[in-house]
Amino acid sequence: MSPEKLAYMANQIGRFFATQTRADVVDGIADHLVKFWDPRMRATLLAHLDDPAITLDPPVRAAAQRLRAAPPA
Repeated sequence: MSPEKLAYMANQIGRFFATQTRADVVDGIADHLVKFWDPRMRATLLAHLDDPAITLDPPVRAAAQRLRAAPPA
């Protein structure tokens, strides 16, 4: 799956959590990516975080950066 498509999907997840507090939004997005995304999908998204062509909403970017800094076991 392309990084652009993964970013689109991640932003959709972020919109689902948008009604929660900021901390809960970031936690919810990160948790969803760990529980429901294939590790290859997650790895592709995280590998392209620094690519300026990948547009992520701020809470989605924060969740992805958290996962990149501390990958799930």
